[in-house]
Amino acid sequence: MTTVSVSLRQQADYRFDIRFGDNIPSLIADEPAPLGKGEGPSPAQLLAASVGNCVSDSLLFALRKFKQAPEPLRCEVTAEVGRNPEGRLRILGIHATITLGVAASALEHLDRALAQFEEFCTVTQSVRQAVPVRVTVIDATGQTLRDQS
Repeated sequence: MTTVSVSLRQQADYRFDIRFGDNIPSLIADEPAPLGKGEGPSPAQLLAASVGNCVSDSLLFALRKFKQAPEPLRCEVTAEVGRNPEGRLRILGIHATITLGVAASALEHLDRALAQFEEFCTVTQSVRQAVPVRVTVIDATGQTLRDQS
């Protein structure tokens, strides 16, 4: 087992300096108005970024296992924020859309990679235990290759 550690230091109100360790630039996070001043990504945006980054990494890894080059990948993530039955704000769902940098026809073993890549995504699979996550994969021509919750 390994551990991942970050350090957060409050700078003012809801603005925090997040440190990730040696040789990694720190990041400022802040809540949007009216709580904060929106001087950095919010916790919801950081969660969406983590899901998008991890699922994109997993797809890239799966394709590279077959010696394929899908670059450059893009990923757009939307997190739906709303009220739960108790009236508290929660992330109700996340949708990540990954766009490959090439046409599907240029990639061998694409079906195999698409069938398994999400299973290896540490963050997405962990978040999915509490929040519905939908992942769509599109190729460079706009063809939808996978759309699954």
